[in-house]
Amino acid sequence: MAVSRARLFDVLALLVAIVVIVLDQVTKALVVASLSPPESKPPIPIIGNYLSIYYIQNSGAAFSMFANNAVLIVLIAVALCIIVYLYVRMLNSGPMGYKLIFGMIIGGAAGNLIDRALHAGYVVDFIFFQIPQIGYRFAIFNLADASISVGVILLLLFVLAGGLRQTRKAADQPEQVDAAADVEKDPLSSESSDSLQSTKQDA
Repeated sequence: MAVSRARLFDVLALLVAIVVIVLDQVTKALVVASLSPPESKPPIPIIGNYLSIYYIQNSGAAFSMFANNAVLIVLIAVALCIIVYLYVRMLNSGPMGYKLIFGMIIGGAAGNLIDRALHAGYVVDFIFFQIPQIGYRFAIFNLADASISVGVILLLLFVLAGGLRQTRKAADQPEQVDAAADVEKDPLSSESSDSLQSTKQDA
């Protein structure tokens, strides 16, 4: 029963990864078809001046980091292989939350890797967030970047929550051990109380 449930979780994780890849590639294709060439058209507002669509080509990692690094694709591929390996170790076991989170991370990483393979090393970024009032501009990103980032944040929260649970269990165990130790230290106390009760009943 537990194995079949874990397999169902694996299927859900695979579906999450596939959905992330499809949405990422479809949105990128629409942006390329509508806003080419890159950086040639003004941002298209989605939420006022705060969130808009602006097409750029990013040769770096997520959020335009490490641009024009020739080894970057290899590093991304290695990172993706490590993530897949960690997930394979959880096959037919593990909670659903972890499975879905790994699905988000794997889907996002695969989406950007597919993009680099199709576009000679760069990815299509188009989500532009800014706060004009304070002059803040966040690095332009895509749905794959967002999926990876949200997945990593959720994974950290899950790990922290698991650590807190283990800490609480470890804190509760000494109290139980102390109570058992008190009984072992004074085994005559229960016997003496029983003998007193029997004496009173006889009297």
